[in-house]
Amino acid sequence: MEERGVDQITEVTSTSWFARLGQAIVGVFIGLIFIVVSIGVLFWNEGRAIRTAQGLAEGAGIVRSVPAEAVDPANDGRLIHVSGMLSTAGPVSDPDFAMRVRGVRLDRHVEVYQWKEETHSESHTRLGGGEERTTTYKYVRTWSDKPIDSDRFKEPRGHTNPVMTYQSRESLAPGTRLGAFAVPESLLRGFGEPRRLAATDAQVNALQNRVTKPVTVNDGILYVGRDPSEPAIGDMRISFSEVPVQPATVVAAQAGSGFAPFPTHTGTTVELIAAGSVPAKVMFQHAEEENVAMTWVLRLIGVIFMMIGFNFVLRPLAVAGSVIPLLGAVIGAGTFLVALVCTVAIAPIVIAFGWLWYRPLIGIGVLAVGAAATWGLIRLLHTRAAKKKAAQPAA
Repeated sequence: MEERGVDQITEVTSTSWFARLGQAIVGVFIGLIFIVVSIGVLFWNEGRAIRTAQGLAEGAGIVRSVPAEAVDPANDGRLIHVSGMLSTAGPVSDPDFAMRVRGVRLDRHVEVYQWKEETHSESHTRLGGGEERTTTYKYVRTWSDKPIDSDRFKEPRGHTNPVMTYQSRESLAPGTRLGAFAVPESLLRGFGEPRRLAATDAQVNALQNRVTKPVTVNDGILYVGRDPSEPAIGDMRISFSEVPVQPATVVAAQAGSGFAPFPTHTGTTVELIAAGSVPAKVMFQHAEEENVAMTWVLRLIGVIFMMIGFNFVLRPLAVAGSVIPLLGAVIGAGTFLVALVCTVAIAPIVIAFGWLWYRPLIGIGVLAVGAAATWGLIRLLHTRAAKKKAAQPAA
């Protein structure tokens, strides 16, 4: 059944114990897929991290600093470190909005006022194992720089989002060079800190001819709509920023009169850029720090996937016991602890095997740490169980 309110729908559904058990059994296969994927991610990530670190170490040992003012053909194909002032062959522009600047990159950021669906669910297990789930769909208005598909809403009527006529984009200046070296677009797209640009009447006039709503400048931002203080669905905010011409440093392979990724013996590449004049040693240190951060992020993702997988695999036990709701809750807590123990035990083993494949000594150390963590967790659970058992007679 559905209960309707202002921009909100509440739906109550019931699922029998047999249906829940069937879903849980299907979930076992999904859980196994999660576990396999997590093992693959963890193992691949360790290899990626090691190869990247070795590639960076290789690059740091052979890089040579060269002047930016002239290209030496003798360095073609070698890893070079170049610092100098960027220059462009002309302004960078956004013709849709009559915007032209003398920077390296021009960014356009577009937001549209749209409907957004927020979902909140609560479930209650009844005696006999059936489950009643209450789901609330709430519709709120929000600014978003991505189109929100209102056709997927539970209740699209009255909550239709417009098509985003304009979207965010970045434009690069033609012929950007670092001294005598041509700089490829791949390096410029992530370069520098954008600096905000204020919109002017030129942008208002360029846009007003193509839209039916009024266009104004509000705090340097183009506003498409009648009242910025009371936005309506479909209103737009468009802002601009530029990365100005400035000094920069590149570490990459010299390719003719330009740059290209430098291939290392580990199968990775080195292609770095930073704002300002940065020593080669610092460039490689920053790259290694980014590699370490990415390694830990992917490890966390792999561990979460493994934990979810084990919970799916063990879920049928909790559902089977939920004929008596309290018993199902106890079993559910127990299966969570089992999933945690399995994850703590297996994830370090997978990580260690990744290191054993490339760096055996470190891999052995990781195995030892994982074994110690698993033993400690099991001991903690045994101790807590023993304390509860000892306290029962006294109660």
